[in-house]
Amino acid sequence: MKKLLLLSLLVCAPLVQAQLSQRFKNHWFDGNAEISSYELTQSRYGQQRKGKAVLIFVTEDFLAIEQVKANKKSKTTIPVIKSNRTKTYLTGIYPYSIMSSSFNSLRKKHPLIKSVTSIQEWCGQSYLQLNAKEKELNYTSHSYFEGEADQQMNLEKAMSEDALWNLLRFDPQQLPIGAFKLYPSLEMVRLNHINMEITEAIGEMKTGEYILNIPSMGRSLRIQFDPEFPYTIEGWTETYANKGENYRSTAKRIHTERRQYWAENDKRFESLRIPFKLD
Repeated sequence: MKKLLLLSLLVCAPLVQAQLSQRFKNHWFDGNAEISSYELTQSRYGQQRKGKAVLIFVTEDFLAIEQVKANKKSKTTIPVIKSNRTKTYLTGIYPYSIMSSSFNSLRKKHPLIKSVTSIQEWCGQSYLQLNAKEKELNYTSHSYFEGEADQQMNLEKAMSEDALWNLLRFDPQQLPIGAFKLYPSLEMVRLNHINMEITEAIGEMKTGEYILNIPSMGRSLRIQFDPEFPYTIEGWTETYANKGENYRSTAKRIHTERRQYWAENDKRFESLRIPFKLD
């Protein structure tokens, strides 16, 4: 009965549905995904590492209860905008591979539905997941580090840094401005071995740039984007202060295309990677 009630609340979400413009619908519901590659400079272990990043944005049908992609649209699905963010870079002899995925509802006032991050490197693997429930957020973390092995907890609802990327692509004017409560990105939490805790953040908007500051962490994120629709992300800068050291990472856009990449998995499509300069 409880499951049916929750499903009813989610499916009835059009009562608070965001107003999707026809321009938004024509662009984001055309059956394609937007793929952008970036030249990445990642600060890790006190040194600047050269690498590549990829942002993929796409809309899809999502199962409200299971919180996974639906095989087909139905009365129990909701539309979401999804972002996949990947980073690859070397730390000396061994590589890092990071992927973060976030799902924002296109119907609800509180857009975050789910965020996940996985990190692979030769020392081991980590996986973190945040799920939005009716009254709280469920947080799960698995790591090979002592003291971080397996964690599960319920958190109060608040904005997630990972959800900001999708919110920007929907409408930059909906990004939070001024002081607000925030959970830092899952990538930030794990790479820096900090607890997943709510913190105070400050948002600022300039023409073509959104600035997020988290004073308690000595952290800032500046996302540069085209101020005209569809608000393509041109790059970003992350800074972080820890134990007297200042770290700075940057990304600059290389190439963008809209494609149905999931249907281009034959070997003959490998040449499509060339403009993205990923290899």
